[in-house]
Amino acid sequence: MPGSGHPPIDRPPARRTHSARTLWKPALALSAVTLLATAAVANMDRAPGITRAPTPPEPIEIPEKLQSRLSGLSAEQMDYLKSGKSRRIVNPEVMFRRFESLSSEEITAYVDALLSLQDQIDYKAGRDKASIPLDTSSPSFNAWKIRRPAELNPWREDGPIELGRYLGGRGSGFATFANAPVALGPKDLIADGIEVAIVGAPLDMGSGWRDARNGPLALRTAGAVGGYGNDMFSMIDPTRVLKIADYGDIAIDQQSTERSVHHVREVVREIAKTGAIPIVIGGDHSLEYPNLAAMADVHGKGNVGVVHFDSHYDIGSDRVHLIDHGQPVYRVLHEGHVRPDQYVEVGLRARGPDKPTFQWMREMGMNYHTMVEVEKNGWAKVMEAALANARKSAKKIWISFDIDVLDPAYMPGTGTPVPGGLTMREAQPIMRRLCAENDIAGIDIVEVAPYLDVSYKTALNSAYLLNACLTGIAMRKKGLTKPHWLDPVSSSSRKGA
Repeated sequence: MPGSGHPPIDRPPARRTHSARTLWKPALALSAVTLLATAAVANMDRAPGITRAPTPPEPIEIPEKLQSRLSGLSAEQMDYLKSGKSRRIVNPEVMFRRFESLSSEEITAYVDALLSLQDQIDYKAGRDKASIPLDTSSPSFNAWKIRRPAELNPWREDGPIELGRYLGGRGSGFATFANAPVALGPKDLIADGIEVAIVGAPLDMGSGWRDARNGPLALRTAGAVGGYGNDMFSMIDPTRVLKIADYGDIAIDQQSTERSVHHVREVVREIAKTGAIPIVIGGDHSLEYPNLAAMADVHGKGNVGVVHFDSHYDIGSDRVHLIDHGQPVYRVLHEGHVRPDQYVEVGLRARGPDKPTFQWMREMGMNYHTMVEVEKNGWAKVMEAALANARKSAKKIWISFDIDVLDPAYMPGTGTPVPGGLTMREAQPIMRRLCAENDIAGIDIVEVAPYLDVSYKTALNSAYLLNACLTGIAMRKKGLTKPHWLDPVSSSSRKGA
């Protein structure tokens, strides 16, 4: 980015998938790819000064023993084979083995089939749609996100509304995040000096794995089984120290992630402008993009660092969609909301990134701590390194917590689980410490899919993680910011015990 001292944010190398596929006749081959993007979201891909040059595929070297068998191919066909574009269709080794048993005519037909498939895969103007048209004559075009004006409700004073029915029973009445009162708008937050506003964002169109939309509901009801309240490690009950409000759920167009993320950005921005810390409960990880865009709107670009907990790196840049749960980090970097050196990724262990992408991340100055590092150095050292990265990244920190960073033994209810992750005993302390030892701009907890977990442990553990965050914020309010501060009364009073 100009003036930032860092190289331009170009796209990371596309991850190549080497897989053998059955070749069908061209007439039955892949259908044309349709791009799914509204004009508004397409504009975000054209930020001034940002380039996104595609990374060419790795060229293919034709084995010398096959040169004579390929002599019947045209120059166009040979150029295509050598270009490496066919890697997305067929593994080169598999293709070469086939060539050894095919005649010259059959090889020509084989390569023609590859070219036909490639033509259908690539975008063609006039043939393929680059956007999804909407019916602008619909009488309810924007109704999904238009708010009910106060004039239509009975008059009341500004401020949160307590929904508990009984004086002595916390969690009675209507379920809310952390058993907090409900705020309907920014005036309610301002009137009572709300410090933390927890808001649901039931978006799951960005993942392709449904049910993350039920995450907010699950974390509200998790309070009924002890998810929120006193933290034994600090002996602090954040629900009593902090002024917390449940800000309801953000409206989502469940047929369009692209339409929804703009409204999410608006709501998160309005919360932050009141001075309250927004905590966004998802929903899928597409939400990281509008959340951090909102932070840039309020605090300025490059003024908020990010600690991204995830088993996946989420820097996909070669997707058809401009925003989904596999690329929010790239989108944030691409638009300059956060600098690469302000990003800290913790818990990576999925099939990607590949080596070229890791190299790209290093060149960009990103900080990452994989489970390979945990295996090599132990969690204690990795946690301290991640905390140090966070402190250096910016004055304010956003925590983006994808629950699949934890092992599926603790978080089975998520769309893309990956074995070998963090434990709850590892995750809770770092969340508490991050929030106590840093000025938190906001938090998101995403990819909770409760219907995939009949044991209910996913919702319960997620609520405990949220409570750890709230505890850390409460500790900071009380001045308890010393690294790894623990209340002495919570451990044995006997020496040597």
